[in-house]
Amino acid sequence: MAARTTSADDLLAAVTLAVGQEDLLLDRVVRDVVAAARAADADTDVRDLAAGELQPGTLAEITSPSLFSERKVVIVRQAHDLTADTVKDIKAYLAAPIEEISLVLLHAGGAKGKGLLDAARKAGAREVPCPKMTKPADRLAFARTEFRAAGRSATPGACQALVDAIGSDLRELASACAQLAADVEGAVDEAVVARYYTGRAEASSFTVADRAVEGRTADALEALRWALATGVAPVLVTSALAQGVRAIGKLASAPGGMRQADLARELGMPPWKIDRVRQQMRGWSADGVAVAVRAVADADAAVKGGGDDPAYALEKAVVAIARAARSR
Repeated sequence: MAARTTSADDLLAAVTLAVGQEDLLLDRVVRDVVAAARAADADTDVRDLAAGELQPGTLAEITSPSLFSERKVVIVRQAHDLTADTVKDIKAYLAAPIEEISLVLLHAGGAKGKGLLDAARKAGAREVPCPKMTKPADRLAFARTEFRAAGRSATPGACQALVDAIGSDLRELASACAQLAADVEGAVDEAVVARYYTGRAEASSFTVADRAVEGRTADALEALRWALATGVAPVLVTSALAQGVRAIGKLASAPGGMRQADLARELGMPPWKIDRVRQQMRGWSADGVAVAVRAVADADAAVKGGGDDPAYALEKAVVAIARAARSR
């Protein structure tokens, strides 16, 4: 393989390298390779291995010729966590891959396990990027691509409304696109999205905390009720509330005049979070932070067995924090 680079469209490539941390995209790479292999040979043998299951010698055993000359797909997950001896085995295999075997390496990218990453690239592996989609713009582009792949037309406003309604869960966003593509005749527009998904805006524990420390009582309570209704554990909400209040306190007590980068290192926060907390802390006072800390402590004790109604304890804490956010 060393002398060539495999086409991104070659699903039956000897080696496929999926790089990134977006689980949905990683799973799709595996799905596509397995489907292509089974289309070529219905009796394809699929071996799906976590890093801990691949020991020195295991790859050689799996890839050794069989009596039936069957096609195989060998999937190695968390390839960045492989031991040095196992990495040596894979590097040796990369030098002379077997034609009827498709090796799929799932690697998080980054510095850990970079030697294997570089070796696979040098060997000409087919590489598929699977980056974590943390930005709304990335999820918007993903939604457009999903509709296009389904052969459906969706307006820009519809895609934006769907991303706003679903939030950051890429699997749920993909499922929503597939449902609309299957159920709706004609172009998907904002009215269609509103009919299917109004009220489904993301309600994670951190959304609850953000609304509370911003002093938005009604929005925080609404997000809390959605979060609890969708199965978010109460203890995760108290943890998010604690982090939100702690961030306000840390930034409020930080020395003035520091550069953004220095402040980020001092407080242990990324720069983007410092910008967000600065906006959130405008209505806070020192007394307000103290009140909020006590409210979080009371809620934490209640949800861990000290109270009869965790939901009520969380509502009480959210109200107290939102009021404290307007104490200045």
